[in-house]
Amino acid sequence: MRPSLLNPLFAEIETLPGVGPRLAKLFQRLAGPRVVDLCWHLPASLVDRRYRPSVAEAEPGRVATLTLTIEEHLPGRARQPYRVRARDESGFIELVWFHARGDWLSKLLPRGEKRRVSGRVEVFNGRPQMAHPDYVTGLEEGDLPAVEAVYPLTAGLQPKVVWKAAQAAVARAPSLPEWQDPAWLKRRQWSGWLEALKSAHAPGEAEDLSPLAPARARLAYDELLANQLALALVRRRQRQARGRAIRGDGRLAGKVVAALPFALTASQQGALEEIRADMAQPLKMLRLLQGDVGSGKTVVALLAMLNAVESGAQAALMAPTEILARQHLATVEPLAAAAGVEVALLTGREKGKTRAAILERLADGRTAIAVGTHALFQEEVAFADLALAVVDEQHRFGVHQRLQLSSKSAAADVLVMTATPIPRTLELTAYGDMDVSRLTEKPAGRRPVDTRTIPLERLEQVIEAAGRAMAAGGKVFWVCPLVEESELGDQAAAEERFRVLEQRFPGRVALVHGRLKGAEKDAAMAAFASGSADLLVATTVIEVGVDVPAATVMVIEQAERFGLAQLHQLRGRIGRGRRAATCLLLYRGPLGETARERLEVMRETDDGFRIAEKDLELRGAGELLGTRQSGLPQFRLADLALHADLLAVARDDVALILERDPELSGPRGQALRCLLYLFERDQAIRYLRSG
Repeated sequence: MRPSLLNPLFAEIETLPGVGPRLAKLFQRLAGPRVVDLCWHLPASLVDRRYRPSVAEAEPGRVATLTLTIEEHLPGRARQPYRVRARDESGFIELVWFHARGDWLSKLLPRGEKRRVSGRVEVFNGRPQMAHPDYVTGLEEGDLPAVEAVYPLTAGLQPKVVWKAAQAAVARAPSLPEWQDPAWLKRRQWSGWLEALKSAHAPGEAEDLSPLAPARARLAYDELLANQLALALVRRRQRQARGRAIRGDGRLAGKVVAALPFALTASQQGALEEIRADMAQPLKMLRLLQGDVGSGKTVVALLAMLNAVESGAQAALMAPTEILARQHLATVEPLAAAAGVEVALLTGREKGKTRAAILERLADGRTAIAVGTHALFQEEVAFADLALAVVDEQHRFGVHQRLQLSSKSAAADVLVMTATPIPRTLELTAYGDMDVSRLTEKPAGRRPVDTRTIPLERLEQVIEAAGRAMAAGGKVFWVCPLVEESELGDQAAAEERFRVLEQRFPGRVALVHGRLKGAEKDAAMAAFASGSADLLVATTVIEVGVDVPAATVMVIEQAERFGLAQLHQLRGRIGRGRRAATCLLLYRGPLGETARERLEVMRETDDGFRIAEKDLELRGAGELLGTRQSGLPQFRLADLALHADLLAVARDDVALILERDPELSGPRGQALRCLLYLFERDQAIRYLRSG
């Protein structure tokens, strides 16, 4: 149960004064549905109202607080603004409103009375004016806020409304028991949690807005500590879960290795040894295998699955999309056949008798390896004896599903693969509950891809270059721009480009986007991989897993809209055959600083891990894997690019905490339980004996 102390923070946002049902919907979009969400919604800038000049001294463009006597009202005719003429000892200024009601302004600013007015001073027709002042108060009403926090907004919410609601949310925050080590707080000169929260919402100077400012750094560390503690508890639970010792004899794996057209790289062999050692333990394996595009993860996964099959059990490989599942099948099936092992494909497309036959052979154990999509983990799918579940592109599924993956067998080991190289800091926050193996080499024979950046104005030359590549027997990928929040936008861009290219190269162009039915997608992919189509127009649906060795050119339109990790994934689709390959990054100028840096990195290196670190630095963790549903923890206060040092400290702190008080039952342990609830990592508390 969540401690009752936290109830005020987890109340609905509409319990705050002035937030009715209509505003609640907007606040929900902006920050979230509860009071605590507004506590984590920190100011982005500030307005300094301490500048109090006379009218004559007021600098144009600055926010000034003036004490004025109201002289006369000048109501606007037709579409003219309403003006109020006011003065102090040094001169006159006009206060200006558009679309304002005269009766309201007459009450607000009575002739002959003094008012305190604050807003931005401008000069119009040689005269000072202030349009729509932020504040108009009587002199007896008390002073205005000297420095006012300004919050990120959403359409429909005014700055003052958000400020008031945020202040009310912070006022609800209770004093909580201290979960941080006192010596650490003293060393960093950090205040207590509540004081830090209040300070973060009341910045006095611009430097208080920095993520590295003491109040914000303290809150970020709290969030990272909650993340690391939760992952450590989940990991400990996994380690304690009864597994089974799986030891293959190597006979099937040996046949597959002999059938491979290349030797395993040193890092493939190293990863395989780590996986086999894990599987031989009587505990459940939970290991992440990460390697760049083309580093040979699928082969390592197959050899791990054969380790299970050699011991008389079964294995399953799950991919996020049907295209990728079929791609894995194309790699795995012929190699497994060399070892005499039966493989079946199971996706949502297999229906009726075909599906029934597959399910029957899985249930009685005749099929040793299953490859498929989410369909593999539906209720009616039963395995005779599942010992290993391999999950590809984990970030497409979401972290919580890791705990459900091996539900088909309580003791099944889990191997997760990703071709998205993950920076070390993200590895700790998103995959801290897992052991990690890295494939750092590319297989022999992989040629580097020549990457160039070209302005969109030279589109015609790029189309001609694509034509030349096709004439020389190559195939061309043409990826259309990502359109924010709109799959339909991506689809429209792809369909439009398809029409243009189909006119140039009739009968040789295929189209793939997310809205096509599975059969249409497969037909287009098949035509491109081995048939009549030599140019494939696609959205990012082709980002992972598509293997067409004859593809020598990758055109990415409006590349500046893509993240680095995505550009790297897309580029990895070419250069898989013997010919030289070229990646053309088409951009629409003028480029912003971040976009320019991104494209430069792509030109300079094909090292996925270096690219991932740069991507984290440029974009931050929330966006890193390209989708909000990436399965990454959504940090509200911590910025992994800036707080990496705090993450390392949090990890060490957690190891010490659990060594001294494994069940979090002592005074600090109880406070840490409160921390887990505060950051909604309470699922981990279930794994404590006394929780």
